[in-house]
Amino acid sequence: MKAFFLIVSKIPANAMALYPFILLKNKHQKNDPILVNHERIHLRQQVELLILPFYLLYLLNYLINLIRYRNHSRAYFNIAFEKEAYACDQKPNYLKTRKFFAWVNYL
Repeated sequence: MKAFFLIVSKIPANAMALYPFILLKNKHQKNDPILVNHERIHLRQQVELLILPFYLLYLLNYLINLIRYRNHSRAYFNIAFEKEAYACDQKPNYLKTRKFFAWVNYL
């Protein structure tokens, strides 16, 4: 899957996947294979959920976690999509072997 990089220095995160773009704070991040793989995992998640439902489920999962943990950081790191991406972003070939809807295993 081809990703298009955009440099957006004012994004609220280090990087972000907004299909079909990967937003980065600076151009040097394109050379970070773990960061890029992490965001490509999110792009795959977005495609398999037909884009918009991904964002709705992501937000819903975050809000439920925020109620559960009462802490932004814990809520974010316990989003199923993030759990999959963080668990697999150091595996360069992960997307070649990833099963469809693999994020469900992280609920």
